[in-house]
Amino acid sequence: MFRTPDFSRRDSRRKVLLGRLCALRPSRPAAMACSTLIVATIAAPTGELRAQGGAPLYGVKTQQVWITMQDGVRLATTLYMPEGGAAGDRFPAVFKYDPYRKDEKRGPLSECALNDYFARHGYVGACVDIRGSGSSEGQLPEREYSAQELSDGEEIIAWLASQPWSSGAVGVFGKSWSGFNAMQLAMRNPPALKAIITVDSTDRLYEEDVHYTHGILNVGDRYDFGGIDALTPMSRPPDFPLDESSLRGRFDRPPWSLLWMQHQREDSFWLEPEKPLSAIHVPVLLIGAFFDGYRDTIPRWLATLQTPARAIIGPWGHDYPHDVHPGPAIEWRDLAVRWWDQWLKGKDTRVMSDPKVAVYMRHWYPPDPAIAEIPGDWRSANSWPPAEQKISPFYLRPDHSLSHDGVPEKTLHSLRYVASIGVDVGLEDFDSQPDQRPVDAFSLVYDSKPLDTASAILGIPTLVLRASATAPLADWFARLSDVAPDGSVTLITSGALNGAQRDSMAHPQDLEPGKVYKLLVPMHFTSWVFPVGHRIRVSVSNAQWPMFWPTPYKMTTSLYLGGPEPSRLLLPTVPLVAPLPPPHFNPLPESDRPAVPEPRHGPSWTLQRGQFGTTTVIDGTGEWSKPNQLPWGLYSLRMRREFQVRDDHPELASYTGERDVRVQTSERELIWHFDWNLHSDQRNFYYRVKRSLLENGKTMREREWQETVARDHQ
Repeated sequence: MFRTPDFSRRDSRRKVLLGRLCALRPSRPAAMACSTLIVATIAAPTGELRAQGGAPLYGVKTQQVWITMQDGVRLATTLYMPEGGAAGDRFPAVFKYDPYRKDEKRGPLSECALNDYFARHGYVGACVDIRGSGSSEGQLPEREYSAQELSDGEEIIAWLASQPWSSGAVGVFGKSWSGFNAMQLAMRNPPALKAIITVDSTDRLYEEDVHYTHGILNVGDRYDFGGIDALTPMSRPPDFPLDESSLRGRFDRPPWSLLWMQHQREDSFWLEPEKPLSAIHVPVLLIGAFFDGYRDTIPRWLATLQTPARAIIGPWGHDYPHDVHPGPAIEWRDLAVRWWDQWLKGKDTRVMSDPKVAVYMRHWYPPDPAIAEIPGDWRSANSWPPAEQKISPFYLRPDHSLSHDGVPEKTLHSLRYVASIGVDVGLEDFDSQPDQRPVDAFSLVYDSKPLDTASAILGIPTLVLRASATAPLADWFARLSDVAPDGSVTLITSGALNGAQRDSMAHPQDLEPGKVYKLLVPMHFTSWVFPVGHRIRVSVSNAQWPMFWPTPYKMTTSLYLGGPEPSRLLLPTVPLVAPLPPPHFNPLPESDRPAVPEPRHGPSWTLQRGQFGTTTVIDGTGEWSKPNQLPWGLYSLRMRREFQVRDDHPELASYTGERDVRVQTSERELIWHFDWNLHSDQRNFYYRVKRSLLENGKTMREREWQETVARDHQ
């Protein structure tokens, strides 16, 4: 087969407007709801959009409609309708569904605009704001992926299947949030749902999402705190009402970040939206990327799903494959149409004759956060894991070398905990990173000899450690890198383990100081080709700040080499030449290529080390962005956030910031202000969030939340 907002874990850094402003229980039976036309049908341009898998069949018109839920709440929906067919034609429907304010994300490369492509090939596309968000009515749900959201999703599917223009078959697609709930809806198997396409998504909300990645509090991602919590208070466009009902349903709702702080282990809160993968009975097309935080979903799902599945894994970030940084981009929408045609229209598109997996094998490149295109080539596999994959052990040796030549003699290597290291690994898990030598200088590092022959890996590297700590809490961070002959170090992939969760994320337990534990540190799914003359490096540290909150105790950790359970790196190696021909992707149409390539920049952060032991990372300038034009006015934002930690008192960490969203119309200037302060000591987190709403400079409403939350093995 073949961070929405910049604060979203979830969106392309390139999207217009909110691309920058920003980022269960068994469901009740769905029932048919009614729709009401909001505004007149708007005719789309008649210029033909050329598909690579065949010429478009239809023109497209858009309609703004309401879909009414059983409780009377109306969800704002944009329909993309095929135009120009025979009288009485019936079409399958495909839709995406999230809180990212669809009417404020416009342009030919916006997520909703994917429906234009699908509509031209005989599908009714729909873009829906979840209740209490964007242009929809109702009260904001109490959490992400709530039972209400998923119940509404089932009603949307039933409504789409029951319309006069509908064939009765429905597909769900989406990236990030809308990819998450596509998975969750597939787990519920509503009768009309026939297939899904999920991009950059996961079903594991605790360990793989951006709140407690690897089981460790993650505050580096812009989605948390000043991200989604700054978006959800906004009123419905284009009027932005400030009446009491509107403000109570959005502005006054508690910030989700407080809820996340109250659930620091994998308890029932995180598991509520999930069901076993065995519950999925519809075909699944998975798309992911090696610079996306959710890439581990793909190998797990491919190895577990019992339903037809195919996957594409590219070298990009958190993007759709036709609109990516870094490149190379591919045309995938024609492949999506083949997927829909096979499962929603019953056509034999031979989609199941294609290889199960298409994966991009990344080749070496120098460390560069602004890299525009990743060198490499595409590879096919008919199974996961690939039949040709072998797990090769490399032992950590007393001389800090890395070798598979045999178990080394017993040795002890110790490391002093430095809480302030790690910014070079990134604030978020969605970008290429700079040279890793600064963080490696404070790590235990093990290098192979220069390679005599090129070597390829594809899969999930795992570091097996025998380790101890002098404190009851410790995290272990592992990084796999490529060391070039000039000494530069390119990060390939990384992983982490909360030591208290060594046996269970649901039932963490303190470490016994001095006791030696066997620890497994899986790294993220990756591909790489090491050139001749390069070295394989694995690095081990106990901090990756400020992405991850530091553990609170000064300590020393130790690695135990050799012996019956030696510390070792397990690499998933594959032959340089694949047994199958590579997959083929059609070129992107010229109309979808930006006229001027968007400039790429390095890290947005600055690092300051104070003379009194405090280290500070500052992200953002606090200056207003260039306004984005929408039909009803201008949007802009400003953001600044600051992280601080002390190596001599790692318990005294803090994360503060503020974010403003501004809407300017001919008569009003509205500013939604959001500021936060999260800090800690050895026992507690101290949480404070404040929201303010200003109209023409006058404060209209303020809300503040403060809470002391006990540290739960974080």
